[in-house]
Amino acid sequence: MNTNKIQLYVPIMALAMLISCSGEKSEATGTIDEKVKVKIEKVFKQDVEQLNEFTATVEANAINRIAPQTPFRIEKLYAEVGDHVKAGQLLVTMDATNLKQTKIQLDNQELEFNRIDELYKVGGASKSAWDAQKTSLEVARETYKNLQENTRLLSPITGVITARNYDSGDMYNATEPIYIVEEIRPVKLLVNVSESFFTKVKKGNDVDIKLDVYGDEIFKGKISLVYPTIDPSTRTFPVEIKIANNDERVRPGMFARVTINFGTMEHVVAPDLAIVKQSGAGDRYIYVYKDGKVSYQKVELGRRMGDKYEIISGVTDGDLVVITGQSRLTNGMEVKIDK
Repeated sequence: MNTNKIQLYVPIMALAMLISCSGEKSEATGTIDEKVKVKIEKVFKQDVEQLNEFTATVEANAINRIAPQTPFRIEKLYAEVGDHVKAGQLLVTMDATNLKQTKIQLDNQELEFNRIDELYKVGGASKSAWDAQKTSLEVARETYKNLQENTRLLSPITGVITARNYDSGDMYNATEPIYIVEEIRPVKLLVNVSESFFTKVKKGNDVDIKLDVYGDEIFKGKISLVYPTIDPSTRTFPVEIKIANNDERVRPGMFARVTINFGTMEHVVAPDLAIVKQSGAGDRYIYVYKDGKVSYQKVELGRRMGDKYEIISGVTDGDLVVITGQSRLTNGMEVKIDK
């Protein structure tokens, strides 16, 4: 009797132990599966200002290199680096020896022409002789005028002296100019804009400009020139921008960041919490929720606007996007909405 009871208890105990071990294994391996809880948000299209930033270096509106056409000795310099000069202001006088000699030759040519002109009027000289003397006189006059311009060097623009390469008494050697004069009222910038904006850039449009040296202070500029052709290698076109710069705070060589408004476009706007960066790459993704599952959608981002991003592509109007719990998700996974 006792033997039969023992034989009956053994299978029952073994079964209980098996069930117990099976339950422990299930808990240990996590086969009791729960859906990941996520929060979602509905996204919509809205008008977004198309603000694009470009970098550029400030340039003078005009640059003139002051130098004579031929080597002469510099007699006197009248300006120093940093001086403001006006258009027509005398900057340099060169040695006038050649000018004086040429003036004597011109005076002789004047006398010769007057003499032959009197003879020609009374028939004492031929027309060809008169023409030859007239030509010689005109050449002498042009030579003298050219020497005058190259002996007294004037500034052709109103601006500031940014370089002086010689001293009074030096021999000008034609390797570099005596002065460099730059016009800085206004200054200009040149940026290369994508051809996709070609029809949206108009001469006279206002732009905002920040200069690294002045932090977040905004300077106002205007588009002054839109180049009419596209560079086929870069698919961009140059746009010139001018800053009035009446206070001369903006100087050539400064680094600038130019913001141009190309109008508005209707794009989806999503919270920044929805954006997922793919590890090891620069790609951005968003999990989109639909019918209890999430899908991994690659997106192209536009502007950041506070805590939201403009989405150029990858998500459509009315989509439900995941904003929490993305680190636990995989493409196609079933999820539960955390309300």
